[in-house]
Amino acid sequence: MNKIEEGQIQIHTENIFPIIKKAVYSDHEIFLRELVSNGVDAINKRRMASMAGDCESSDSEPKINIIINKEEKTLTISDNGIGMTAEEIKKYINQVAFSSAEEFLQKYENNKESIIGHFGLGFYSSFMVAREVEILTKSAKKDSKGYKWKCDGSPKFSIEESLKELPGTDIILYLMEEEKEYLEPERIKTLVKKYCDFMPFDVQLSGTSINKQDPPWRKNPQSMKDQDYIDLYRYLYPFQGDPLLWVHLNTDYPYNLQGILYFPKMGGRADWESGEIKLYSNQVFVSDSIKDIVPRFLLPLRGVIDSTDIPLNVSRSALQSNRKVKSIGNFISKKIADKLKSIKKDNSEFYAEIWDSTSPFIKIGAMEDEKFAEQVEDLIIFKTIRKIEFNDEDNIISYNNNKYTTIKDYISRLNTSENKRIIYCTDETTQLNPLNLWQEKGNEILIADTVIDSQYIPWVETRKENVSFQRVDSEIEEEISNKSTDIKKINEDKNDDSLKEIIKDALGNENITIQLRELKGNTSIPSLILLPEQMRRMNDIGALMEQKIPGLPKNHVLLINKNHPIVTSLFKLHENSIIVAKEGNTQNEKLIKDVSVHLYQMACLSIGGLDSTGLANIQKTSSDLLGSLLSKLV
Repeated sequence: MNKIEEGQIQIHTENIFPIIKKAVYSDHEIFLRELVSNGVDAINKRRMASMAGDCESSDSEPKINIIINKEEKTLTISDNGIGMTAEEIKKYINQVAFSSAEEFLQKYENNKESIIGHFGLGFYSSFMVAREVEILTKSAKKDSKGYKWKCDGSPKFSIEESLKELPGTDIILYLMEEEKEYLEPERIKTLVKKYCDFMPFDVQLSGTSINKQDPPWRKNPQSMKDQDYIDLYRYLYPFQGDPLLWVHLNTDYPYNLQGILYFPKMGGRADWESGEIKLYSNQVFVSDSIKDIVPRFLLPLRGVIDSTDIPLNVSRSALQSNRKVKSIGNFISKKIADKLKSIKKDNSEFYAEIWDSTSPFIKIGAMEDEKFAEQVEDLIIFKTIRKIEFNDEDNIISYNNNKYTTIKDYISRLNTSENKRIIYCTDETTQLNPLNLWQEKGNEILIADTVIDSQYIPWVETRKENVSFQRVDSEIEEEISNKSTDIKKINEDKNDDSLKEIIKDALGNENITIQLRELKGNTSIPSLILLPEQMRRMNDIGALMEQKIPGLPKNHVLLINKNHPIVTSLFKLHENSIIVAKEGNTQNEKLIKDVSVHLYQMACLSIGGLDSTGLANIQKTSSDLLGSLLSKLV
């Protein structure tokens, strides 16, 4: 063969190849994606050029063929695309950098991962795994010759004529010893499935097709059936169950973007940092870490986003943040909101059914994004309960024997136009007693029992004028208790003070405030723990910062129901005690103390406010109390 030319690749420096080999990509496996992608580009170029009459059309189906030769330790990626002339080889292969390479390297000295995207080094990723690379190519232009380009990983190259018969390009990689894993068919199949599964052309391994080709997200949504969406989800996320719902994205203005996003069933782990959505660029897998595109509150969604308008840097795996990326994120958020609106409007029962899984996305999104907050304001619902039956005008959503409402509709049912107070409950079990008291009064109570609600409720208060939230156990109003402070036949206020002192002395804790109330129509509750709203919130925030479950705040209120037989008997027991002169104590002092402590411990127990030590103590106190009572009867 006649050697046409010898020379040096025009990079003006010899330290570009070590950077390519060691620092350009985080994973060497990316080379296969780059070379297959180049093959797809070549096929597309040939198709367009042949339509314009600038080159020969192909007589065979477009395809990428991968060939393994274990004896020669070579991996070949072959396409039947447009190929290259000698001049095109010089332009697209040899001239790696069109500006001063030294200046370029200095600019990116501390950010080596940002190199390739600036001058299209995709082909040169092959040198991460190959000690030598050959290109056999023939242009599809009429009367073109075949050429062979060869480089051993140094700036030196050679170009000579070849006997290649058909148009297209073969990239032959002579693999380094430590990269022999790419000679294993299963390894290649795995990489093709990961990066090239949905490429538009057939990818073959030694003549056998190994990719799916047909991406559902590029189809017209009108042609898609529910099962098509479910099948794609199962393929992308095997053994994850079926999705709750999905949103099909399809727009070509002001940018080109397709995709399908799924709401998974939130049963456990959710990735709020990197995400599980797969990013494609022109059907080529790029990354599954898309936190620079999708707003953080949507990261746990799953599915695919495919866009050629998302700017990528060197390895296509990292994003360049710009105004267009932010606009794409806003577009996706709006499409999510629009989908949820249509579900709530057309199938409110299904909306309530999926609410537990969708609410984290929506509430966090509202708090983090003002525009999204406006879009979903009427989509955030709470379970609600009240004694009085709801009617059609209340705009209540019913599902599975539960009722759901928005904050806006709750406020519309209040009798006052000022100082709108929303009563809520975070745990229907531990807050059962105060919850019942509010219900008996006729109040409507929202159930805000998710972790996010502890942040969402204060956020709502900052946005709505004259609206406040009060948990059922923060205080008991006068309307729920009798105004009289009498205990049966005792008519003087000093008796209340006396009873407070009895209990306070028994507990021996200055952080506990004692309140006496005669609860209306309810004699089953002897005592309650009340947690003032702001104090409890501070306690919850502290626990959240320390990543632990909130416990009973140091300062809290013990409400004593003067209407309960235990309490009335306790006062009589104290009133009728005879002081023993020698000790200066009353004959019933231990029993009075045991009853007082028991009232407090039972109130704590009902809200889950006892730790392991407290649970052990309540057993001892109860035993001592029963012993004292029985001793008086026997």
